[in-house]
Amino acid sequence: MTALKSDRFKGYLFAILATLSFSIGGYVFSKAAMNEISQVQLTGPVGQLVVFIFYWFLVAFVLNLAWSAFRGNLAQLMRLSRRQYGILILLGIMEVLTNTSFYLSLQIIPDPSVTSFLGNLYPVILTLMGVTLLKERFTWLESVGVFLALTGAFVISYTGETSLQKMFIPGTLVVLINAILASSTSVIGKINVRQLTPEIIVLNGTFWLLISASILMLTLDVPFHLPVAALSNIAAGAFLGPFLGVLMIYYSFKFIEASRSSIVQSTKGIVVMGGVWIYFGTLPLKHQIIGGLLTVAGVLIMTLAKAVQQKSA
Repeated sequence: MTALKSDRFKGYLFAILATLSFSIGGYVFSKAAMNEISQVQLTGPVGQLVVFIFYWFLVAFVLNLAWSAFRGNLAQLMRLSRRQYGILILLGIMEVLTNTSFYLSLQIIPDPSVTSFLGNLYPVILTLMGVTLLKERFTWLESVGVFLALTGAFVISYTGETSLQKMFIPGTLVVLINAILASSTSVIGKINVRQLTPEIIVLNGTFWLLISASILMLTLDVPFHLPVAALSNIAAGAFLGPFLGVLMIYYSFKFIEASRSSIVQSTKGIVVMGGVWIYFGTLPLKHQIIGGLLTVAGVLIMTLAKAVQQKSA
């Protein structure tokens, strides 16, 4: 019994660390780096996004490559079948589209907290895809969570205008596209990826992102020079998000069920809001905070409903 409690404590601790890492690294430090880049880069928003993604995933790729080599996972690449290589390429393409749309939304929307709250559309769309494509069960409690999350997303993004073009804040459509792409990537992975280690999957994603960003850097003739402040934010953020955050999630899965870990991770929006307030000294508008809390409540209800469903199965 003592060992079980100890393992559960470790699992929740890793889940908390993963949430903190993703929230601070993936949202706060990345936005800080983008702000620094926008002050010195003369290539426009596209060039600024490309140079950010290049350095961000250069750091993430090097860290994940070193960790995979340390863990002895690189040898697995030589034993993959042709079909598995094809799946890795497909997942790599999806990762490029998903991450590009995510960081584009972060670039467009001034407050990372708002981006994070709107990002709760991802579990909603993933749940709906699971029901329609994977024939997963959908309980009434999950439907309540979906309703709350969608309502919260509407409250956050609604501008008060009646025109469709001005009804939602800029970047809302990009977040929706990102949620669809991220959900599609998760479904593809759930169906096809069974024998690949988490380290190889993450390394594959960072590799394709680095390659695509490198090609764009050369094609668009984007300068490689960055201010020290931007590089330091990128280094800290890439370490916390794409590297440490991912590892902490998988380590949490070793000690507690994925559904329990997801319950902790569903509070990400609140953590991001706190981090933004500490780092930038800003908060979302009052109605955006209310909407954000609704999305968090919706995702939390969905996650709890899924956990109850799995426990009773």
